[in-house]
Amino acid sequence: MSQTLPVVHVLSKVLLIYSAAFLLPLAISLGLSDGAHIVFDKAIVITFLSGLALWLFSRRYTRELQTRDGFLLVVLIWAILPVYSTIPLLMHIPDLSFTDAYFEAVSGLTATGATVLSGLDALPPSINVWRTQMHWIGGMGVIVLVVAVLPLLGVGGRQLFRAETPTPMKDNKLTPRMAETAKGLWGVYVLFTAACIVALWAGGMNWLDALVHAFSVMSLGGMSSHDASLGHFDSVILEIIVMVFALIAAINFSTHFMAFRTRSLAAYRFDAEIRWLLAVLAVSILGLTGFLLYKGFYLDFLEALRYAAFNTISVATTLGFATTDFNVWPYFAPLWMLFLSSFIASSGSTGGGIKMLRAMLLYKQVYRELIKLIHPSAEVHTKLGHQAVPNKIIYAILAFLFIYVASIVVLSFTLSASGLDIFTSFTAVVAMVNNTGPGLGQVGPASTYAVLSDFQTWVCSFAMLLGRLDFFTLLVVLTPVFWRK
Repeated sequence: MSQTLPVVHVLSKVLLIYSAAFLLPLAISLGLSDGAHIVFDKAIVITFLSGLALWLFSRRYTRELQTRDGFLLVVLIWAILPVYSTIPLLMHIPDLSFTDAYFEAVSGLTATGATVLSGLDALPPSINVWRTQMHWIGGMGVIVLVVAVLPLLGVGGRQLFRAETPTPMKDNKLTPRMAETAKGLWGVYVLFTAACIVALWAGGMNWLDALVHAFSVMSLGGMSSHDASLGHFDSVILEIIVMVFALIAAINFSTHFMAFRTRSLAAYRFDAEIRWLLAVLAVSILGLTGFLLYKGFYLDFLEALRYAAFNTISVATTLGFATTDFNVWPYFAPLWMLFLSSFIASSGSTGGGIKMLRAMLLYKQVYRELIKLIHPSAEVHTKLGHQAVPNKIIYAILAFLFIYVASIVVLSFTLSASGLDIFTSFTAVVAMVNNTGPGLGQVGPASTYAVLSDFQTWVCSFAMLLGRLDFFTLLVVLTPVFWRK
């Protein structure tokens, strides 16, 4: 117990900081008089007092976090913050169970975008702002925000940053200090979010819808203030704006940071992930446009291109907005889009999946093995750019791919065994672990996850956390060896 109290002490500070997250929706509620301000008042008080109680209990236990502490703290933060995030939802929405509220909060903070709620258009604006603000906080990673703040409170952040960073190249530093790195990334994130708000407002949204949807787009979350998602607006201009910013959010924010820091576009030119991302998306969009025309689902090329482009980019980047019910398309099209969500987003982006960097290295490793079969004595290296990638990274990526596939299989069969049809089970799990949002079958873009039983909902909540924490971060804490002295 004494070994975990320093982690509890840091967690208490995180809760104290997180209580301030309710201030924005509270201000909006008061400004618009939407009647929901009391739930945010209570959320602030409950979260702050919980953090204060934990701080008083653990204040004598302070030390620099070790690697093991970092993993545990990351898992605790991502599992516990959704509990406090449910407070406004539970207090305002009648008959909402804790299971569904926790699912909604996990979906928000993991930037998944799956929802159990309907009647979004009738919800108070402040509630919808809170749902997507959770996206925005979780999109870049609440841990990165904590890393920028905790040094001011006397707690180092390197272990947290290593546990949270979802890339095989964890030790690459943009600035000498972790706090400066986190602040730099968040600065770029805030700047792009502000630009997205302005662009959406200029494109025809009111300022509140622009705020809500910008939070979703830049976090690649996907929650909306309308049941019809972005299809509510039926605007080509808004769809183009969303696609542009979704692509920006799917690019490594380290690349954005370096471009701003050097005031040069060279960082984008040397980022190999961007070339692969754009190439795969371009081929997929054209291919799906032709497929939908061939199947007679659309008769006009521009109409087919519009819906194929937006929904492919939205699902592939793990944004999850929809402008049409692609669940009724011939199944190849939405399944291909869901497949793309497994790897399109770059490492260091706000997207989910295994990330493009891992996919690139896996492809290069397969090519290397083919060359070795033809020329057994040849010295062939897997390279990223002009740099040879160490074998230990390749082995780690292969292990990651195994656990990724195994998790999808196990969780899909778990949902299927609980009574859900296998097609819905599989697509729901893929959507959850990739933090995409809409699946297919019973959980398609035109429906919600309210159709799931409580057990199935908890399985999906676990799958979202598993994907957001890059599998190993969560699984390592669940292994017996982690708890041995």
